[in-house]
Order: sequence, then C-alpha cells, then structure tokens
Amino acid sequence: MKVPVVVSRMLLAAMATAVVGLALAQDPAPRPAPAPAPAAQGGAEGALSDALPTPPPPEVTGTAWVLMDFATGQVLAGENADQRVEPASITKVMTSYVIAAEMAAGKVKPDDQVLMSENAWRKGGAGTDGSYSGFPVNQTAPLLDMEIGMVVQSGNDAAIALAEHVAGSEEAFAQLMNAYAARIGMKNTHFTNATGLSGPEHYSTARDLAILGRAMVRDYPEEYAHNKIKEFTVGPITQHNRNRLLWRDDSVDGIKTGHHSGAGYCLMASALRGDQRLISVVMGSSSEAQRATDSLALLNWGFRFFETHAVYDGDKAVSTQKVWKGKADEVQLGVAEPMLVSMPRGKYAQLQPSMDIPETLVAPIEKGQQIGTVRVVLDGKVIAQRPLVALEAVEEAGFFKRLWHEFLMWWNS
Repeated sequence: MKVPVVVSRMLLAAMATAVVGLALAQDPAPRPAPAPAPAAQGGAEGALSDALPTPPPPEVTGTAWVLMDFATGQVLAGENADQRVEPASITKVMTSYVIAAEMAAGKVKPDDQVLMSENAWRKGGAGTDGSYSGFPVNQTAPLLDMEIGMVVQSGNDAAIALAEHVAGSEEAFAQLMNAYAARIGMKNTHFTNATGLSGPEHYSTARDLAILGRAMVRDYPEEYAHNKIKEFTVGPITQHNRNRLLWRDDSVDGIKTGHHSGAGYCLMASALRGDQRLISVVMGSSSEAQRATDSLALLNWGFRFFETHAVYDGDKAVSTQKVWKGKADEVQLGVAEPMLVSMPRGKYAQLQPSMDIPETLVAPIEKGQQIGTVRVVLDGKVIAQRPLVALEAVEEAGFFKRLWHEFLMWWNS
C-alpha cells in the first residue's frame, strides 16, 4: 500500500522540523560564567588600589626560586624554576614525607624504637661537618623523637637512622623517596640519600621542591607541624630551628633550611594568613640572612598582590548538553572538585572561562565520565583547566528511540 504524497510530505516536514530543533539543541553552550566575585572591600579607594597593575616580585639573591599558592598549586612567580639544583637539607622534607606515608600505611609507628647505628653516627654524627641531632650511638630512641630531631635540628644522623629503620638501608630508602616523589608530581628530581649531602645524582628543582612542600602540608599536616617547633633537646644538647622566619613572622609555620658548599644557602618557607597559604623556595642564596630576607619578601609580595577564588563549585552543573540515544535527553556537566584559581587582586572580573565539549554526545554515559574541558583565561593565558565530567549517568534508551535518533543523527549530518 502506497503512502499518499500529501502524507509523505507531512512526514518529511515533521522530521525536518525535529531535526532542526535537535540541531539547535546541539549548539555549543554559551561561555560559562564564573561564580560571582566577592564584594570589594575598603570602599572606592580599596577598589582603585586593586585595579592597579601588579608590581614585579622582589629581587631575589639566588640561583633559582619560586612562589607557589598552596590551594591551587599555581606558581605565582619564579626564576629558573626548573633548573637542576642541589636540594641540600631540604631533602629531609622528602624524608619526613616518606616516614609520614609509611606511618599512615601502618608499616612503622611513632613509638618504634629506632637504633642510632654506627653507620648513621659515623656518616651524620657530631664528628662530621654537617648538622646532627646527638642521639647516642648504638642506642635507641622513639621514632617520633628522632623524626623531630631530624626536622628541627636538621640532624643527618637522625635522617640516616630513620632511613635504615624504615627501609633497611639508606639506599633502599632513597628508592622509596623517588617513588613517592614521582607519585606527588616531582618530575625533575632524583634522590640518592636521606640527608641532602652532595652527590652527582642527587638533585631537584625549585618547582619540584615547592610541590613537595605543598604535598607535605596537604597530606600530613600533623607531621608538618613539627616544622614550627623552635628548639629541641637531645640529652644535654639543645638546638634551635635554623628557619629564622619562625621568629620574624608569626604567620610562618615552616618549613626547612639547607646548606652546603655546592648548594649555597637554601630555604623552603610556608606561611598562612587568613585562609591563604603560600610556599616559597629560595635556592643558592649567599647567606642565612639573605635567604630569610628574600623568602619573607616573596611571601609578603604574594599575600599583598594575589588572591584565590573558587571559580566553580564541585559537583554543580556548569553546562547542560543534549544526549542522543539516551533514556534522558540531557546531561549536566561540571567539575568533580572545586575549581580554584589564583590571580592578581582585582582581576576576578577579567577571567574568561570557556569549554571544549564534543558536538555529539551519545548514551550510555557514566557518572564521572570526562566529557570535555573547562579553561579559565586571564590576559590571554590559560591559568587553570579542569576536566568536565558527567554529574549523572545517562542509560541507553530502548530500541525504537535509538533507531529514531540514529535516523535524526544521519539526517543532521
């Protein structure tokens, strides 16, 4: 039986209308707007001050340095950030990280009795030119005490003894250090010892060390808190923390100094003011005083001229997109975790978000599946980007809907 011409034309017209409607539904979504900016503080004068250009960072005496925002991991400023440097005793932050991770995994405990072996005593004790804690040779001490001695006194002897306790030997412990370093994103670092003593294959970069400091604060805050202890006593010997900033600025709560002839004077510092934390790394400075002065200048500059905002909340829709062949016809997209961005103060309104999303989305779609990317641009530079994920699952539709959508997709193409 033939379908009348008029009916055929009506069906074609209806299908064409449906196709046009669905094509319009697939147009890219408008550029997502960031979350509303907080109200300006300090009246018109404060707003004017925020609108001024950001001055350059202070001059730093050293071979390499960076200033990093803790919340976002963005490097706010730096010089020779990826140049290979000797990390000296800042290495002990990695030693602390490994010990904290192994404690969290239940492999060692704070009250473990750690032996100050003759090897640790000879390589890192009082008879060497390096810093030491003074735990008696061939005697034991609680792991927690020895760890604090390593952190506060920068004790090489304690670092070696701890490495031997955790991994059996310092060489085996260095393998753990490198494994954890890779896990947290240190891409240009290699450790051969737990102390930071000079070696041809013992190196890092200012950027990687800032990543390490950020990971220490984020992952193991209780162990990180040892870094603000100002003095520690072992037997008859009381030694002070070498981080001068602990006495100069109450907002500084860590983290580690370093020095030897090949590395110069180094300092990784971190400070918390309000809800904003910054991490500075200064490598190859000329003196103890200079590394402290430069580090504090960097921190002050960062707190004064930069701020951090949540551009998008986690698990909230950024865009709604058409889905073909699904039980549901749309899917909401968002970021899995809050999208934080650090920027010069007063520039929030100039952020330009954009999305890259495939033109055609076809069910099934799993919850959490990456669908596209959202980027935030400031002054022509991408300052942050995150995956756009499906906030809900979209199951595949029944046979007839899938067949109909298959035809519409063919027609639309």
